[in-house]
Amino acid sequence: MIKAGIIGASGYAGNETLRLLLSHPNCEVVAVGGRSALGQKVSDLYPSYYEHCDLTFVSDEEVIEKADIIFAGLPSGLSEKYAKMCDEQGKKFVDLGADFRLHNEEDYKEWYKGEYKDKDLHQKQVYGLPELHRDAIKQASIIGNPGCYPTSVCLGLYPLLSHHLNASDHIIINSASGTTGAGKKLTEDTHFTKTNESFHPYKAGNHRHTPEIEQELSLMADKKVTVTFVPHLLPVNRGIVSTIYVKVDKDLDEIYKIYKETYQNERFVHVLPLGKNADLKFVTYTNDCHISLHMDERDHTLIIASTIDNMIKGTAGQAIQNMNLMYGLPEETGLQMVGPSF
Repeated sequence: MIKAGIIGASGYAGNETLRLLLSHPNCEVVAVGGRSALGQKVSDLYPSYYEHCDLTFVSDEEVIEKADIIFAGLPSGLSEKYAKMCDEQGKKFVDLGADFRLHNEEDYKEWYKGEYKDKDLHQKQVYGLPELHRDAIKQASIIGNPGCYPTSVCLGLYPLLSHHLNASDHIIINSASGTTGAGKKLTEDTHFTKTNESFHPYKAGNHRHTPEIEQELSLMADKKVTVTFVPHLLPVNRGIVSTIYVKVDKDLDEIYKIYKETYQNERFVHVLPLGKNADLKFVTYTNDCHISLHMDERDHTLIIASTIDNMIKGTAGQAIQNMNLMYGLPEETGLQMVGPSF
């Protein structure tokens, strides 16, 4: 039985990881940390755990002491010291935040205003998108769990860029996320009265996920890829829809065939039949990604719609998918949820 601990379990990402791990047949959650809730029971903070989980929030150090694998749901800049502790003790570490996603420290300095204090530690990090880096994840001890927006975008573009079917190196991405993507801390934009019946872009052209997206797309394409990335805030709790626009030099039927072949053995990525539209409703509370393909025949622009649950495939579910790979378990273990029908 895998002994798991969660640092930052009082926040949305850590809490969702706890919720999913409680149903995992090969894992036991042995400790949870949450500085804002230290000494409280999980069920005091989240009543849904009443008589399901009686764990009490303990110190982060105690979480690491008790567990074999640690999930950290922390703001950027806070995970490195815990990853180092785990590394020194021979324990596995999955960072749900941004500290181990970017290969280039200069990108981290520019977009997150921090630095890598232990550069050798970052040589061990693996970007945890299983559909792209499965073999490396199996051997990894430190995982940088992908951001939710980059997950939807990378899965949406992987078949296209890896087969060099794009006629332009510049890609336009409009993504819309539910409010849980902003985290638990309340801001002016996430007040109910601001988000209710609202839909608007934010951080247009300067969102922190931009370098992560460009990093992975460039690896797929074997050349530098740039994007115009515009995120939007949806008045829903969870879910992401990324609509991606790129010029292509192949017809839709040929591209569709390549997408189907690329993902035919992937448990969590589903390319919908032509004429169907990816819809976040049907991937919520699952680890699935739905992709639909469309073509503007007037200028041969491919339109890709990629949708995920930002809290599961975009965060906690993907982290558990990575854990399964790290421990040699079937990838879908504990993640075989079917989305709602209505």
